[in-house]
Amino acid sequence: MGTFSEAVQGGRFAISAELTLTRKSNRDDIRRQADLLRGRVDGLQVNDNPLAWVHMSALAASALLLQEGVDPVPILTCRDRNRIGLHSDLLGLRAMGVDSLLLMRGRRVGKNHALHATTVFDLTGRDLIAMAGSMNEDESLGKAKPFLIGAGARLYRARAGWQAESLREKAGAGARFLQTQICYNLDLLRHYLQRLVAARMTWNYAIIVSLAPLTSADIARWVKENMPDSKVPKALIDRLEQAADPRAEGIRICADAMRMLAQTPGVSGVNLVSTGEPQLLAEVIDASGLR
Repeated sequence: MGTFSEAVQGGRFAISAELTLTRKSNRDDIRRQADLLRGRVDGLQVNDNPLAWVHMSALAASALLLQEGVDPVPILTCRDRNRIGLHSDLLGLRAMGVDSLLLMRGRRVGKNHALHATTVFDLTGRDLIAMAGSMNEDESLGKAKPFLIGAGARLYRARAGWQAESLREKAGAGARFLQTQICYNLDLLRHYLQRLVAARMTWNYAIIVSLAPLTSADIARWVKENMPDSKVPKALIDRLEQAADPRAEGIRICADAMRMLAQTPGVSGVNLVSTGEPQLLAEVIDASGLR
């Protein structure tokens, strides 16, 4: 199996999954996940302390994945580091041979968060994309694979005549794929794709849709309430509530959605967000029959 960038740019339906990280994660933990998901995914995405939960850095985890022969897709945000720190991270990732990145502004640390951390936001998301994009053109840095740069996209019901100005600017800065929030509302996704076509933005971007295996009604409610902009319909929560085996039902729902996305024109791949159990990601991929 090739890398995430090869799948996206080669027209093959891409599958990535989120590396499950906690404060206690170590080399052995990452090796187990690499062994579990190798051959099932094109890349493993490495989060940048999501929701301000602290864990191993994306750079360190990416280096360990490379040692295990799994393609890392690190996520960098502007929340925690200034321009110097982010530039340093990008240079390090380039030197390591990482060739796919997801770059975003990130969200401010909440006022009531347990960690009283100061948000930085020295750069905007577009600035960070432009910084990585400029490195692709900088011959003084020596030969390396160009970064395949991704940006976050929030699915919503855009108005008629929407010109996607922010996405247009990010494409101009170097972004080449968009990754959505968790979305089980396929009608909303189709509406958004239609607006992207009308704005002539599908020529610029591959679209990666995020899903998560939701194995109980409580987990589904937590995701809906705590993960920014996630689209988890009430009907899905009710289905889990009524299921005799919610875990099996959650796997079935996610696998069915993966198959539908693979048949949806304009969708280039799916990213599976972890809810804390790496084995679930493997089971969903197997159930989908896409690998």
